Amino acid sequence: MIDFHTHIFPDKIAGKTLEFLSGRCKTVPFTDGTAEGLRASGQKAGIDISVALPVVTKPSQFESINRFAARFLEGGVISFGGLHPDSADYREELKTLKNMGFQGIKLHPAYQETMFHDIRYKRIVSYASELGLIITVHGGYDPGYPDCVYCTPQMAAEVIDEVQPEKLVIAHMGGFKCWDDVERCIVGKKVYLDTAVVFGAIDDGQFVRICRNHGTDRILFATDSPWSGQSESIEYMNRLPLTQEEKSRIFDENARKLLTL
Repeated sequence: MIDFHTHIFPDKIAGKTLEFLSGRCKTVPFTDGTAEGLRASGQKAGIDISVALPVVTKPSQFESINRFAARFLEGGVISFGGLHPDSADYREELKTLKNMGFQGIKLHPAYQETMFHDIRYKRIVSYASELGLIITVHGGYDPGYPDCVYCTPQMAAEVIDEVQPEKLVIAHMGGFKCWDDVERCIVGKKVYLDTAVVFGAIDDGQFVRICRNHGTDRILFATDSPWSGQSESIEYMNRLPLTQEEKSRIFDENARKLLTL
């Protein structure tokens, strides 16, 4: 079983980081935010691999964040790399990430304060795709930025149609709390959707409908840990009226193919 969307922070700053984000987003974490905390959560839940997604909130963080992330390239926690759309040389940074051994990158339009259909993101997605990298992007509403949606389903559809990336993952089932627009604009396109922190927020019937209309071969189980519980998310998923074959794809098979495990 693979959780395709989690977060970890260096031990020295994990506590303060979670305190800040918990206050900003008005939520309570399920782990202590460290790699060891995530490993323990995954072991308890029966998760083999948790994919960690770092967020580079300013260009100057590129080296330090990716140096930390590079400690987790195999085993129970596998981290992607990250970069900022204001990078002075996005092509060089993407090549650096590829050479460091990362299988993918994380983009977060809200925390990077850039609309996803901006040309800078399109260029990053295009070149990352040329390098064979997976690209995971936050989709939809973010509680830390309640006044603006930086990646709407319409923006994501524009990027998909123009760039045609092979391995784009739009988190939060295509757009957190934008699921009617996801059904209109995203479902059926060549893109992956992850389930991060949607259980209990999206109507169960709509979730199942999106999975089946989009294709359960393009849905990835994800929790957004520490912002939802891994064990709790598995239990919720298992209660949904999907077949065991569909659940096996979502829980494990799709991610293994994407990660070439």
